[in-house]
Amino acid sequence: WRMSRNHRRRWDGWFGQRDVGEDLSGAAKEKFGDWFSFLKVEGIAVILFVTMGMGCGFVEFGEGNALRRRVRFRMPAEWELHQGTWLTWPREEGASFPGRFTQICETYRRLVDCLAAREPVFINVWDEGMEQAVRWRLGLADGIQREVSFFHHPAYEPWCRDHGPIFVCNCQTRKAAVVDWDYNAWGNKYSAFDLDNEVPKRIAALRGMERLKPKMVLEGGSIDVNGQGLLLTTESCLLNPNRNPHLSRKEIEQRLFDYLGAEEVLWLGEGIAGDDTDGHVDDLARFVSADTVAIAVETDSADANYSALRDNRERLRAFNKDRGHPLRIVEIPMPSPVVQEGIRLPASYTNFYLANGLAIVPIFEDPNDEAALDILQSLLPERKVVGLNSLDLIWGLGSFHCITQQEPLFARPEIAEVAEASA
Repeated sequence: WRMSRNHRRRWDGWFGQRDVGEDLSGAAKEKFGDWFSFLKVEGIAVILFVTMGMGCGFVEFGEGNALRRRVRFRMPAEWELHQGTWLTWPREEGASFPGRFTQICETYRRLVDCLAAREPVFINVWDEGMEQAVRWRLGLADGIQREVSFFHHPAYEPWCRDHGPIFVCNCQTRKAAVVDWDYNAWGNKYSAFDLDNEVPKRIAALRGMERLKPKMVLEGGSIDVNGQGLLLTTESCLLNPNRNPHLSRKEIEQRLFDYLGAEEVLWLGEGIAGDDTDGHVDDLARFVSADTVAIAVETDSADANYSALRDNRERLRAFNKDRGHPLRIVEIPMPSPVVQEGIRLPASYTNFYLANGLAIVPIFEDPNDEAALDILQSLLPERKVVGLNSLDLIWGLGSFHCITQQEPLFARPEIAEVAEASA
């Protein structure tokens, strides 16, 4: 896989001789795909670096050797290789799981066991005392214990997807950065969230990464990306006046492009019943590959979720009509309504989490559990799909995607070779 002589001469003629990596074979080809293509239009040289795999791209334009560069950041897709997974351990006195702390700790233990067999796990805890208590609850075996690390990053609630950092690649420097979105507890629904809002800053300092501040409220569960320019979100959440009343839709889209590399935003409508986040997209639709979306559907026309989920599906179909390469849309059934203590809870199979070689899917002791697992296994053949009981976790109005946050592998390039071998 070698640059042609003609392309090499053009490169040297335009920009002088420089190392552009003539031989990209094997794993490198698999990672970077079509690394570059050359065009020449009316004397203007264009170099297009295609964003693929763990690479990031930018476009440069210029006459002769005079180039100007637009810096961009790219958020990798969740299925790309991880350095590890971040969690925030729940507090017994927290607001999320009243009366169920013991059961929730057991759910976390099962989750950590699954994750640590595949990748490192980084756990935020309040202090040394909490760290020791969590170590005792986990009862970590020697092999698993080496994959679990603790960090004293206090937070009131455990929803790391929403208050944790979003890691991106700086496409100019090829270095990782942390996007530190503002966090206001889902529109000021809970009074104490100042410590939760500090978690991205602490992790950026820990990793020695650049920290970006878009000055916009955004939770990680409100977006999903395919790593190649598409982003899913909902109007009910991102356009809600309890998040960013000072920003227009266009201004929000601009920030999603500037900080996440979202060239197209796919706007869905409303969320599901029982969701206190105002409609996070991770309960509705998720990318499972660059061109495939798994979307939740409700077949019972009398159910509270029927109309909203049908509308979201139709929005995706309408988006497809304008695309030269339409997305594949795969339907996943909803579980039967999960009601506890008279409260309808936001149970959905799309709140799954993709780890290295693994997909962790919430299940609800429901007849549709097996069907959902089978569909996801067919969509993710390279991963082991594991169903974990989420009936206690959903009592807190979230599931496994809500409590996890991936740190992509490129964030620590010095361990890439080791991680590749273990994966």
